[in-house]
Amino acid sequence: MQITHLVTHSGGFHADELLASVVLTRLYPDATLLRTRDEAWTQGGAGRIVYDVGRVHDASARMFDHHQRPTPTREGGDPYSSFGMIWAVYGRDYLAALEVPEGDRERVWASVDRGFVHPVDMLDNGAWEPSVAGPLAGLTLPILLETLKPVFDDRDEGADDRAFRAALPVAGAFLEAAVRQAAAKARAEGIVLAAIAAAGAGRVLELPQGMPFRAGVEKADADHLLFVVHPRGEDWALNTIRVGSDTFENRADLPEAWAGLTDAALEAASGVPGAKFCHTARFIAVASSREAVLEMARRAVAEVEGA
Repeated sequence: MQITHLVTHSGGFHADELLASVVLTRLYPDATLLRTRDEAWTQGGAGRIVYDVGRVHDASARMFDHHQRPTPTREGGDPYSSFGMIWAVYGRDYLAALEVPEGDRERVWASVDRGFVHPVDMLDNGAWEPSVAGPLAGLTLPILLETLKPVFDDRDEGADDRAFRAALPVAGAFLEAAVRQAAAKARAEGIVLAAIAAAGAGRVLELPQGMPFRAGVEKADADHLLFVVHPRGEDWALNTIRVGSDTFENRADLPEAWAGLTDAALEAASGVPGAKFCHTARFIAVASSREAVLEMARRAVAEVEGA
């Protein structure tokens, strides 16, 4: 069936129907986006997708509201917002429209659902308080998108609709960026797994370029790895591996004697010609050649193993 209208509520807006609109307008660019509370539109009908209004959740009827009781929930009991509902049904098609490879699509869909869509659902339903973000609560994406609404005394006719239209590409940029990042991680994982197989029991993982590597290291259960090296422009980088995604703690730090040094001072401290830089926090170092960075990595491993 041809979709001719995308129907959501008028007035002020929240992140959930804004992001749902991003998905739907990408898939149905010729459909009319209608913001209304007129029940002649919000109760569904041929050629319509109705979301965040209508008090019905029925995917077969293309109706996706979450304000009724009982609140529609995900498997596991967490509440949906209209964004989560739309993502569940149309998210994979959205990824296809963004040319995410079919083989990666399910993994990317799940990653974006977990890390981007689900938090929006939870905040929209009050299941998470914005305060969980601490001092950065006002900088979370749902809050920032809502700051694009008209101020309280801007009551010009059409102000809400104009603000919604202006916010749409902003929201779209963030969603597309989340998809690109998730798709890149999926691509990187395959490269990292192949490199781990090539590294064998070695403590240092060499990659052909800079890329997200921790997920691949964890998937391979490569607990023996301590450092990662890769080219970075004309130089080579030596990176540590974090213990987990929610910490800055590393499996091993670079040698303390290298911290904050550059060029000749670092060459003297490390004993490696071509050593150029080591961060004061000892999570990254840079050398001028592959041979130099591999020697820095070898010496860093030797210090860890000799400790």
